[in-house]
Amino acid sequence: MGKGFGGLGRGFGGLGDINKLMKQVQKAQEDMATAQEELAVARIEATSGGGAVRAVVDGKGGIITLEIKPEAADPDDVEMLQDLIISAIREAQEKAEEEQRQRLESVTGGMNLPPGLF
Repeated sequence: MGKGFGGLGRGFGGLGDINKLMKQVQKAQEDMATAQEELAVARIEATSGGGAVRAVVDGKGGIITLEIKPEAADPDDVEMLQDLIISAIREAQEKAEEEQRQRLESVTGGMNLPPGLF
């Protein structure tokens, strides 16, 4: 006798565990939403050319501002300026990616969760 419905042994006793798990998932979703909001307003900057070019991105890597000092705009070396711009933007975006990774790890506790879960 005693096996219960479907051989579950505990009957419906496991529902408390499911409710606890659902609350943990809901909390993680709320924490993720907060992290996403914080990333949207975060400002991360990088420079290149000794500060000749400064790029600022949001926490998701979207460009907010790009500043170029006049002395960096040499009409005889436009390619150098282009390289400085790309370098500053890439570095700022890489910093933003690292910030995203750190915030995600703080929410998930380092668990490798499938993309799109939150």
